[in-house]
Amino acid sequence: MPSRATIEAFAKMVESNDHVGAIEKFYATDARTQENMAPPTVGKEALIAKESGVLARYKSVRTTRLSPILRDGDTVVFHWRFEFFPESGPVRAMEELALQTWRGEELIEERFFYDPRQMQAAKPAQGASSVG
Repeated sequence: MPSRATIEAFAKMVESNDHVGAIEKFYATDARTQENMAPPTVGKEALIAKESGVLARYKSVRTTRLSPILRDGDTVVFHWRFEFFPESGPVRAMEELALQTWRGEELIEERFFYDPRQMQAAKPAQGASSVG
């Protein structure tokens, strides 16, 4: 079971938009992720490559935690909002639930639940300024 300190450190890294760093630091070598009903991505190196590819398509990303962290033993749930800022064109945004399974202090499995239709053009959250 992950410690509260580990979960908070993970959350802070993601909220600072160091998504690749979070994978490098917290995911097990044999970790796997799955988006909705898509086939899983397996292995830390594959996860890093996939995340790096997504981030490379945008000038910046803003990540916001929308609710308290839910934890029950080895299971942790996050509710995130991501805003994607391209070099030009409209901002894209989405909310997702991330259902995680931890093995001790390492994340071993993560399943993402979101509606892909959210990635239509969106306006930044109220009161938010541009990210650069």
